[in-house]
Amino acid sequence: MTTPDLDFDRSLLGKEHHAGPFQVTRELIDGFCSTLGETNPLYLDEDAARGAGYEAVLAPNSLCTLFVHDVVLPDIKLNFGSGRVHAGQVLETLGPIQAGDSLTAASRLKEVYAKTGRTGTMVFIVWQTVFSNQHGQPVAAVEESYAARE
Repeated sequence: MTTPDLDFDRSLLGKEHHAGPFQVTRELIDGFCSTLGETNPLYLDEDAARGAGYEAVLAPNSLCTLFVHDVVLPDIKLNFGSGRVHAGQVLETLGPIQAGDSLTAASRLKEVYAKTGRTGTMVFIVWQTVFSNQHGQPVAAVEESYAARE
């Protein structure tokens, strides 16, 4: 729900912005899993992944949270507050990501809305980015929120 009286570039609502490709390598998966302490054999063992019906080791879908930071988004020219802070992130798994995949991203401005609480009014800017593999199949959706304060 976009708040009607906010001043920002409304032409960006729903418009897709593309980025990528992002290469998913075995080394990237190994490093990501090591950092997280992830021990799932589907992510670490080629034989286990193949035994489960995959062509290569899988990547945790949260790997897309690394790629989302490389997506350049336009300035929505919000006329409110002086700064922005990251206010949250939601990841939705849509399909498997495998070593060797090449992902692309399609981001869109989902909504801009104001919310008033005990510390005053904040405006939330919500972007949704859908990652698809080289076959055009969506594999993950990342929704990020940013907040601006008065």
